[in-house]
Amino acid sequence: MSTASHRNVDLVVAALTTGGADPSRIARLQVLPDAVTTAAAAAAALHVEVGQIANSLVFEMSGGVPLLVLTSGAHRVDTGKVAAILGVERVRRASPEFVRAATGQAIGGVAPVGHPAPLRTLVDRALAPFDEVWAAGGIAHAVFPTTFDELVAVTGGEPADVA
Repeated sequence: MSTASHRNVDLVVAALTTGGADPSRIARLQVLPDAVTTAAAAAAALHVEVGQIANSLVFEMSGGVPLLVLTSGAHRVDTGKVAAILGVERVRRASPEFVRAATGQAIGGVAPVGHPAPLRTLVDRALAPFDEVWAAGGIAHAVFPTTFDELVAVTGGEPADVA
């Protein structure tokens, strides 16, 4: 495993640092030899449960507003449930172009932080039981460890049941 840097990874590290993430966890950010663009691939590479993977999924709310949902890799987001939680008409999966415009990152490597502007964020409560969860680090090869509470804090996110 490498710790080689990439602009997006640098932005993620800076955002985590500024957001008050535990420095010992930030130091464990890894750039893996192979891309881990799915929760299953990330879990296999890290030797953890798929539920410990915090997928960063971008959705488009009514009016073209981006929404970031950090969900456990063990299940899918229920967009109807998320729309109801937020009190909006609809929530739909965003296109790759929309994701890149909102986050500065490509699908498969979207991190919870390090975006051009803060995004409204929901953090899946299914991540809470794990002592450690792993999230993407801004590129498809980068991952970092964190906790549910830390994800909520560094993203300014709202805990929610999204599945």
